[in-house]
Amino acid sequence: MFEHRFDRNAGPRVIFHWYILSFTGGCINAGGFLATGRFVSHVTGFATLFGTTAVQVDFGHALGILSVPLFFLTGAFVAGMLIERPIYRGKRPRFDWVMGMSALSLLAAAFGGEFESFGNFGESVRLRPAYILLALLCFACGLQNGAISSSSGKTVRTTHLTGMTTDLGLGIAKLMTISRTDEGFLPELRANRLRGGSIAVFIVGSAAGAWLFKTVEYRGFFVPALLSAYAALLGAKAKTNFQASA
Repeated sequence: MFEHRFDRNAGPRVIFHWYILSFTGGCINAGGFLATGRFVSHVTGFATLFGTTAVQVDFGHALGILSVPLFFLTGAFVAGMLIERPIYRGKRPRFDWVMGMSALSLLAAAFGGEFESFGNFGESVRLRPAYILLALLCFACGLQNGAISSSSGKTVRTTHLTGMTTDLGLGIAKLMTISRTDEGFLPELRANRLRGGSIAVFIVGSAAGAWLFKTVEYRGFFVPALLSAYAALLGAKAKTNFQASA
């Protein structure tokens, strides 16, 4: 899952693992929306909410909304410090630490919900009771997205679709422009298949997450937590392989 770059022609097993985390991203986003009325795996919605709330002269609420995506940024920053920075310095990347922290954040969301720390599931769309939950989910998504973006050579994003859809559109245009004999044709074709597959799996994860969270409410976060923990185990193996090949 983590030791490959996409330009090294990642095999089916690696791509399957990337799809697992696209599923996880869709599931988290569905759970966050059903619990709080906000999409948590991308920054766009919070920027829009800040603008619409500020216009209503509710600046305290607006600033609270604006601060939430900083946790996504923090997660991506931590992933960079634990993955990109060590690789740049010729040291072992800590994929397992990154995905382990993501799993712990999701477990905290599940247990916090069970102990009624965030209010009743889906009944309140006010920011204050849901703030910690939103912070945990955004932090987890930033960690996950940073890890997979790094390991795939910036080809895969698993927690939101805007960039992926843009890349897919550009990739399709490129395939329609260059010759099939061009050396860049097959890599671009593989990348587009991966992008399209990731989008489809994210949608499936969102649908499955919607059913899951409507059924078991906050306990639904245990599922993406377990998938993230599985990714952390794979990350530990990747760390060992990196060390052996360094």
